[in-house]
Amino acid sequence: MIGRRTLCILCATFGLTAAALTSPAQGQDRTVPRSAAELRLSFASVVKRAAPSVVNVYAARAVEVRHPLFDDPMFRRFFGAPGNIPREQMQRSLGSGVIVDASGFIITNNHVVEGATEVKVSLADKREFEAEIVLKDARTDLAVLKIKDARERFPAAEFGNSDDLEVGDLVLAIGNPFGVGQTVTHGIVSALARTQVGITDYQFFIQTDAAINPGNSGGALVDLSGRLVGINTAIFSRSGGSQGIGFAIPAKMVQVVVASARGGGSAVKRPWLGAKLQSVTPEIAEGLGLKRAAGALVAGVSKDSPAARAGIRTGDVIVSIEGQEVEDHNGFEYRFGTRPLGGQAKIGVLRSGREVAVVVALQTAPDRPREEVVLKSRSPLSGAKVGNLSPALAEELRLDPSAEGVVVLDLAQGSVAQRLGFQRGDVVLAVNDARVGTSKELERATRAPARFWEITILRGGRQVTAQFPG
Repeated sequence: MIGRRTLCILCATFGLTAAALTSPAQGQDRTVPRSAAELRLSFASVVKRAAPSVVNVYAARAVEVRHPLFDDPMFRRFFGAPGNIPREQMQRSLGSGVIVDASGFIITNNHVVEGATEVKVSLADKREFEAEIVLKDARTDLAVLKIKDARERFPAAEFGNSDDLEVGDLVLAIGNPFGVGQTVTHGIVSALARTQVGITDYQFFIQTDAAINPGNSGGALVDLSGRLVGINTAIFSRSGGSQGIGFAIPAKMVQVVVASARGGGSAVKRPWLGAKLQSVTPEIAEGLGLKRAAGALVAGVSKDSPAARAGIRTGDVIVSIEGQEVEDHNGFEYRFGTRPLGGQAKIGVLRSGREVAVVVALQTAPDRPREEVVLKSRSPLSGAKVGNLSPALAEELRLDPSAEGVVVLDLAQGSVAQRLGFQRGDVVLAVNDARVGTSKELERATRAPARFWEITILRGGRQVTAQFPG
């Protein structure tokens, strides 16, 4: 049963007068609409404002097609190398994107363009343009494209404040589901600050029941003013289609990524705390004497970090940032990560039963030359791409900020290192009892022939030593 007060809110939303629906009941009296505006309930004006900035994204990547027989020496000896059998195949993906700058910058999902060698965008007016990937941020699953050789001004979306959204607000989703062409669906904001989704590093999603399907990824979630409040990213589905639970990245995080691309950066610049955090569980809350399981527990602080200089200590529980309550470590990382660089953030922490306010400087993590090297010599690490670890790289890879050494950045498909189980993010500490501190030292250590290999790595906070035959 919808009450009179709710009807008034709905009427205001759709541009109707309250009198049209809430006049005093007198028997079976009806109120006749007095204008076309009162007769027509439509989102058309919102769509006309928002839709021109939404594009279709077509990405293509070359995938090597290999048949096991092609690698069989006997097969190649008797039948020769395959002649007209294609060794590469183009794999295509489809998604959506939003123009966020009139010069041709477009935001989309990283998973839409991951590994792409060719990207095209189709505008709402059906024109197609080639685009280049100028920035990818796997941590937020966002990527920024730029229309090539742009000679005009494009219709750009206006950003809304995603922090102003409330559960129950009406929203529209615009994208290209199943490749059928630009489509608009509507629904409400079902929940805010969803942090247990497991899609990206920054877990802080807008949940909506607006129909979102494959192909909507990277499309716009807009409010009833036509402003961009989120980028549609994922759905919860057992069938592959919409089941009324979709997730969007808040516009505030999108703006951080876009700002880095506009500034000419190839990576996103965001504030660095320099502390290892974890959510407060009921068991931790009971042990600390907290009234409820909320906040972010400081499990470690890096020396010379903004957290250390602000006086944050191991064992503190972060409960607020700039007056906004912190429910868990994901919520804090979103709030902190969307603060503007160069300023300060006031953080509330619980310490020994008292709340203490500390002020943290908003600055990026320090970096150093990564000196990336692909190890090619005969060793268990052959095929691994490694680089020098720094606080900035540790932040990017979600490693302990105090970790030092040489980190595995990538593994060649089918390489020795991959087959032996090495992983991206492994920190190599020693080879055959010799400590390695730089990628060059690791390259030299693996170049020396050995009948027996012993490699010590740091993975998931645990030090592991593995032995391999030479």
